[in-house]
Amino acid sequence: MKQDSPLPAPGAPLQHYISSAPFDLQSVEAMTPEQSKVFQASQLRLMWWKFRKHRLALISGIFLAVLYSGILICEFLAPYNLHSRNMDYIYAPPQHVHLFHNGEFVGPFVYGRQMTLDMDTLKRNYIENHDDVQRLRFFCQGDTYRFWGLIEGDRHFVCPAENGQLFLAGTDRLGRDVLSRMIYGARISLTIGLVGISFSFLLGIVIGGLAGYHGGIFDLIVQRIIEVLQSIPSIPLWLALAAIMPITWSPILIYFGITVILGLLDWTGLARAVRSKLLALREEDYVLAAQLMGAGSSRIIRRHLIPGFMSHLIATATLSIPGMILGETALSFLGLGLRAPITSWGILLTEARSVSVIAFYPWLLLPMLPVILVIMAFNFLGDGLRDAADPYK
Repeated sequence: MKQDSPLPAPGAPLQHYISSAPFDLQSVEAMTPEQSKVFQASQLRLMWWKFRKHRLALISGIFLAVLYSGILICEFLAPYNLHSRNMDYIYAPPQHVHLFHNGEFVGPFVYGRQMTLDMDTLKRNYIENHDDVQRLRFFCQGDTYRFWGLIEGDRHFVCPAENGQLFLAGTDRLGRDVLSRMIYGARISLTIGLVGISFSFLLGIVIGGLAGYHGGIFDLIVQRIIEVLQSIPSIPLWLALAAIMPITWSPILIYFGITVILGLLDWTGLARAVRSKLLALREEDYVLAAQLMGAGSSRIIRRHLIPGFMSHLIATATLSIPGMILGETALSFLGLGLRAPITSWGILLTEARSVSVIAFYPWLLLPMLPVILVIMAFNFLGDGLRDAADPYK
């Protein structure tokens, strides 16, 4: 505006040189289609794009998704019922699946077996009969079961041949199929980590958030409790808490009791991490602005502070779940965790507590394999999620 321009009359609208049209960034700054795609993407989509670049984490996520999807239909996936016994095939070694017989393609099949007893060692020896070709059946009728304990069914993904056998992971001392029991045990071992981490996160975020945001005497008491709990050795504390549960409890109560125990022992590390983060973030200007606008403590913690270190929470969750799976496995292996008729990977490993059993029947250690794979997958997945959610990368 020129200095010699006349002043507007009283009450007249002021003249301005700002466009009243809606602001359009595209008209101000020309962007390529790739830049526009990134600019308009949501935070979750940006995290997904970064996560896809972590190949090992992506494979681990797919692997865990398949496992957790499988526990929904474990009755259908298992070749046998959980409690089916084959008394003629006690301690039978794993069978191998073949596709060709005498140079001809037959399809997936196994050879029949004949059992002989070594009278010197009383060991059962199984010899394959190459003249007995037993073709596998798919989407077939087999052992009856109750789907999730509610619906009667007898359909299985794979079944042995009529009057045949299919023990891909061998059998135990009662002639039960180890592979079927591993599939059923995944339902307990995998869900106990999710339930336990939910309980642990609830305690850790609430207690640690209040201690870090308010401080004072509450923070002092919480820190002393955490120090006392962390100073106690984990295994003796597990044993003591597990021994408190009455023997007369039903299996479902024991299951929830174990999850509560694991959650009570795991919240301390998360609570301390949340406290240290909130002590630093509560001094930020946006927290003061939220306080001046009248926001309560719970809203400030939930909407403004926790999202600031969500990547740390994600990494902690993915590392805590395998820790709880290991805890349940250790308690069940020692005989102080879950008890029959509940089946988990830890209970299956109790069959291999004897050195002589391991020497003669090493396939009873196979339930240890999914434990190792799941723990490694959770660690790789946690690394990928942490990097994808890190706002500074």
